[in-house]
Amino acid sequence: MEFKSNIEFGRWGEEKAKFYVKENGYKIIEENFRISRGEIDLIAEKENTIIFIEVKTRKNSFFGPPQSAVNCKKQNKIKKVARYFLVNNNYKDYKKRFDVIAIIYNKKNINIEHYKNSF
Repeated sequence: MEFKSNIEFGRWGEEKAKFYVKENGYKIIEENFRISRGEIDLIAEKENTIIFIEVKTRKNSFFGPPQSAVNCKKQNKIKKVARYFLVNNNYKDYKKRFDVIAIIYNKKNINIEHYKNSF
């Protein structure tokens, strides 16, 4: 599969991640939840827990694994967006969790790794 841009490749990865989490019993609440401060790729719910999921897709790990791109700055941005989401929605009695789904796709295979409670 060929991609015309990195944006298209990233969206493809988010679709794969969405399928993956649904297959693993998660309910998707929001996709690409965006405010001026940032964005969260997927917001899901499972077993009375709200999960904020960052998806990172790469063609290889030459510059490090995809999950390494979720650095402290990115984590803080995600936390601020998550706080906004929680204040504006009724999930007070839910636990909260931040996950990263790392996808490496080369023309031979797809490797998906799910890092729960990453930060």
